[in-house]
Amino acid sequence: MKTLLHISDSHFGTERTDVVGALERLAHSHNPSLLIMSGDITQRARKNEFNAAIAFIDRLNVPQKIVIAGNHDIPLFDVFTRAFRPYSRYCRVFGPELEPIYDTADLLVIGVRTTRRYRHIEGEVSSGQIERVTRRLQQAKENQLCVVVTHQPVYVTHQVDEEHLLRGHKQAIRQWAEAGADLILGGHIHRPFTCALHEKIIDLPRRLWAVQAGTAVSSRIRHDSNNSVNLIRYDSSSTTPHAVVERWDYDDTIKEFMLHESIEVKTSAK
Repeated sequence: MKTLLHISDSHFGTERTDVVGALERLAHSHNPSLLIMSGDITQRARKNEFNAAIAFIDRLNVPQKIVIAGNHDIPLFDVFTRAFRPYSRYCRVFGPELEPIYDTADLLVIGVRTTRRYRHIEGEVSSGQIERVTRRLQQAKENQLCVVVTHQPVYVTHQVDEEHLLRGHKQAIRQWAEAGADLILGGHIHRPFTCALHEKIIDLPRRLWAVQAGTAVSSRIRHDSNNSVNLIRYDSSSTTPHAVVERWDYDDTIKEFMLHESIEVKTSAK
């Protein structure tokens, strides 16, 4: 099986040194082929924070990466930059593509820019973006695992998080499911979980899973979980891709990431 490393909300500028080192060791021991970062890479979109983030990514030594920006990756206090060049610091490090796509024989990952310069925290996905992702999913190969990456969540498990739901999420879930998506990865709320959306949403046309990552290395820990990341292992050797989502939580006692739970993700035939 191949392995993906999904991390989110690293918030460089507030990182915990011991956790950073532990995550590097986790990556080195499991050798993922792709790193997926679902936003809030920095705390305040400062140049030194982006520099620290890219240095960390380089040390992970993962061959490929796909990265999207979060709301914290747009300057908050630098009003001019936020208004006229909101992604300039992000693009300096990660390049000009804000909605990257990773496409191989057995994996399709589609990044979606859900941040907006006129929104401080909340995110949104437009009808045009939904259609773009839908068309790309419809072009997927029969045995590809199809993954969509947003920053804000398309589903939450606690009422307190409902205000952070991605605007436009209902339309996105339904269209992307019908088009062939298997997983929707996100972050933002710092609450890790894996949820079978087809068991929560009536008449969803096929199996679709929401996979949320916690805060990877930041001291901005919330709720009932410590720093947390996901390892996603998948096998596309059959007609229907098979995947397992592993949640790894940081253990302060031993200063390492430890396996918290492993969930088998059953997908539908394309």
